Amino acid sequence: MSCADNLKRLRARWLHLESLNLDLDASGASLDDKFLAANEPPMQRAFDEMAALEEGAIANPDENRKVGHYWLRDPQSAPTPELRDQIRKTIARLEQFAGDLRSGRVTPPTSPRFTDFLLIGVGGSALGPQLLTDALERAPDGLTPHFLDNTDPDGFDRTLAALDGRLHQTLLLVISKSGGTIETRNAMLEAEAAYRRRGLDVGPHAVAVTSDGSALADHALRQAYLTTFPMWDWVGGRTSLTSAVGLLPAALAGIPVRELLEGARLMDQATRRRDPSANPAALMALVWYNEGGGRGRRAMVLLPYKDRLLLLPRYLQQLVMESVGKAENRAGLLVEQKLLVYGNKGSTDQHAFVQQLRDGPRDFFLTFVQVRRDRAGASLEVEPGVTSGDYLHGFMLGTRRALAEKRRSTVTLSLPDLSARSLGALVALFERAVGLYAALIDINAYNQPGVEAGKLAASEIIALQRRILATLRAAAGAPLAPLEVARRISACEHLGEIYFLLRHLAASEHHPVEELYSPEPLSSLYRVIDSSDASC
Repeated sequence: MSCADNLKRLRARWLHLESLNLDLDASGASLDDKFLAANEPPMQRAFDEMAALEEGAIANPDENRKVGHYWLRDPQSAPTPELRDQIRKTIARLEQFAGDLRSGRVTPPTSPRFTDFLLIGVGGSALGPQLLTDALERAPDGLTPHFLDNTDPDGFDRTLAALDGRLHQTLLLVISKSGGTIETRNAMLEAEAAYRRRGLDVGPHAVAVTSDGSALADHALRQAYLTTFPMWDWVGGRTSLTSAVGLLPAALAGIPVRELLEGARLMDQATRRRDPSANPAALMALVWYNEGGGRGRRAMVLLPYKDRLLLLPRYLQQLVMESVGKAENRAGLLVEQKLLVYGNKGSTDQHAFVQQLRDGPRDFFLTFVQVRRDRAGASLEVEPGVTSGDYLHGFMLGTRRALAEKRRSTVTLSLPDLSARSLGALVALFERAVGLYAALIDINAYNQPGVEAGKLAASEIIALQRRILATLRAAAGAPLAPLEVARRISACEHLGEIYFLLRHLAASEHHPVEELYSPEPLSSLYRVIDSSDASC
């Protein structure tokens, strides 16, 4: 390719955002002018939808909710004066609260200041804060973050053990819109019990982010939590990073939240442009649409070349897959849409899955994320005229070139540094790309029926466990085999689940049932398949 041809290609697919000093190079993707022209009308309709969403239209008809995460970084754009006032006051109040804790103006009862915080949440209520506090530098007086984001007892013990001796100076931060999310509720109860075991009152150590009138709000009131902050119904968990969900833990760590918001606001401005070739989110959405044939047939692999962005693929996995993975389109027709997202960090994964990416099937496209500034200050030369950071950058460009040789499609995002401003812009870019892509494929990006189905099924499993325990105890000590348990509760169709539950209960120190059932291996049950004894 001649220099003129290469320059022409770069000019058509390379965007530079002056306001953020951020570059998007989509020249490595298989976009052509014919595809862009054919998709100009649907993209304009997607812009119309996005404008209506920002003006306050109902964007999640399943729950009759507006979707307003864009208002969080530009309160003036909110559709009512009341919302504008709420957003501004919440940001100011959480900054003041976090500043009071970091400075020692607000202290725990038995310590001169808070030194740590333990955040309890799940999904977007944990992923966003984890990304922020892992990626960005804490202030010298910033609190050290810890997280409980599951209902794993061993995970509880491990994290609480790390805080042994410091729990009296640790702030408990519980985040849940409803207060009914099981993982969050369980972790909260376990953490509060840990405070009490150490003779500590929970209330003076705790704060909540939740909606008005929620079960968590009521609990915080009864336990005399220090305060609560709002989690509005028009902010979804996976787009809550610039709400109190992300801003409060960031402020506690001493991260400049106004810079984070400003980066997101500037990206929102840039991604409202109605010219797709000048709009980085539109260009990304069109790459996703083209690479996956409008059905997500290729996965999106994310490779950030920065250790501090290790959690970025995990964060974007929820943002993209929970938004895009839908069985039905907005007309109720079965479409089974998807966009698989996975990744880790460069250059580590050049020694892992890049081998398959280059020489395996072409079932993906790749997004590189580069941070141009290596570190604060000068670097050691590991070779004459070459630093470690030069090698990191070289590995990124080398991997990109090696993939291009095999006609693998790539997009490259280049940030000037890893600051609150740049990270806010990066998150806002992907949020807008998801919204535009969802409009192109005609699905609702803001509901999550599959997640709710999983929660319902888990509740049914717990109900099944209760029936099993009641049956075992009613047997008056006579050991029951799994098949007999299934018969007595009329649940032979769930025999596999019953077997799993019995094995779990037998291993539990809380529910020891070895003397109540016959722990025979499942393989021994196969002998009943061909006998009359197999009936329920």
